[in-house]
Amino acid sequence: MNKKVFYISMGILAVMYFVIGLVSWVNAILIPYFKIALELTHFQSYFVTFAFYIAYFVMAVPSGLLLNRTGYKKGIMYGFLFLSLGALIFIPAALMRQYAVFLVGLYCLGTGLAILQTAANPYVTIVGPIDSAAQRMSVMGIFNKSAGIIAPLLFAAVVFKSTDDGTFALLESG
Repeated sequence: MNKKVFYISMGILAVMYFVIGLVSWVNAILIPYFKIALELTHFQSYFVTFAFYIAYFVMAVPSGLLLNRTGYKKGIMYGFLFLSLGALIFIPAALMRQYAVFLVGLYCLGTGLAILQTAANPYVTIVGPIDSAAQRMSVMGIFNKSAGIIAPLLFAAVVFKSTDDGTFALLESG
């Protein structure tokens, strides 16, 4: 593999790890908003996290089987397809104000991320020399965690832009 292809591949993977981190961190931020908008109890609201992360557990083996059948590149495409589907499900869920539909969307998001991570981790290790695989994984981890820093700020900029003081009072009373 020549250097240009290597750097392009690493750049694409870095963006992918950033997206994975962004989606993962925004997930928990949704809980107080769901509690208010959908009038949920504390117990009900934590199904947000459950629906998202149970997909990792349920889809771990199927993700591996999918990648064995399709390869890493197509697996990444399938991961983004599920991620997009999960995000699109939020539109009818919001219009109907149906918590169960949101949970399905969150499960699809988690499924997409499970597939992406199952494909991305080995791909990072094989895209370059094996002796620097750990370094590449560490760099990808930095992109993932950087998204964790940016996600709340981005979420705040988008959501709080249209949030009034009454909503803040409801969130604080929790």
